[in-house]
Amino acid sequence: MPAPDDTTPGPVSDRADHTVLDARDISRALTRISHELLERNKGAHDLVLLGLHTRGVPLARRIAEKIAAVEGAPVAVGELDVTLYRDDLRSQPTRRSHKTVLPPGGIDRKVVVLVDDVLFSGRTIRAALDALADLGRPSAVRLAVLVDRGHRELPIRADHVGKNLPSALAERVSVRLVEVDGTDEVSIS
Repeated sequence: MPAPDDTTPGPVSDRADHTVLDARDISRALTRISHELLERNKGAHDLVLLGLHTRGVPLARRIAEKIAAVEGAPVAVGELDVTLYRDDLRSQPTRRSHKTVLPPGGIDRKVVVLVDDVLFSGRTIRAALDALADLGRPSAVRLAVLVDRGHRELPIRADHVGKNLPSALAERVSVRLVEVDGTDEVSIS
């Protein structure tokens, strides 16, 4: 059986996974990120959450639900596909593209929070910033990630982090979410 990547759910018998976050841990991390966003933004006014495909989209929706529960009003949520902005298209040309969906009202003069599952080299976020430049002009852009595993290749850092997870380059951090994979879990192998 081939080893799964970050987009393939399910265990593989020949590798040892260590669960670092379970469903309750993920929920707590997203609650903390939601409260940090509200504090930094002084409420949900002009806040737009853009989830990066694939697992950043359900994370953005969950954060929006938690913020709405506190604020009593919905938060704008969209989806951002960065496939065509990636700098590794020549080496990995078979990436599946997704649809970018901006919320009504767009992103101009809004505080845009990019939401992703794992921050690693920083290249996906660089691609997201390039995509945003083509879509509008936010007043500010922030980054919220469930896991920051280090090993940056670009000068990018997250403003809001669910879990800092120091890791070796040879290790794989896998995020599984109910909406995509049928379970909530972060593991390292």
